[in-house]
Amino acid sequence: MSEPGSMELFNGHLIGLVNWTFGALMSVKFSEDVVPLTDLKTNPGRIVRHAAESRRPVLLTSRGRGVAVVQSVADYEKAEEERAFMRAVVEGLSDLEAGREVTLSDAKARFGLK
Repeated sequence: MSEPGSMELFNGHLIGLVNWTFGALMSVKFSEDVVPLTDLKTNPGRIVRHAAESRRPVLLTSRGRGVAVVQSVADYEKAEEERAFMRAVVEGLSDLEAGREVTLSDAKARFGLK
C-alpha cells in the first residue's frame, strides 16, 4: 500500500484503497493522555474536555495499569463508523475470493432497476 486512494491488487482483483484515519485518531501522547483514575474522580470535566479538544482518547490507570479509556462521543462514533466500513470491505473481499459475486446487470435485475 503506497498512498491512500491508490489502486492495488488483492487476490486478483483491482481495488481502491481507502484513506482510513483511525490510526491517526488513536495516537496517544503518554505525557498528556495517560492519567490516574483518581484524576477523573477529582476533576472529570478536565479529563473529558481534554479528550474532546485533543481528539485523542485518555487512558485511565489504576495502580499503574490501564483500566479504561475516555473518548469524546464524536470521535467514538467516527471510529465505530470506520470499523464498520472496514468490516464491510473485508467481508466484500472475502465474498469475491469465495466467488460470491454477481454482475451489475444481474444486481440491477434483482432490484428491479434499469
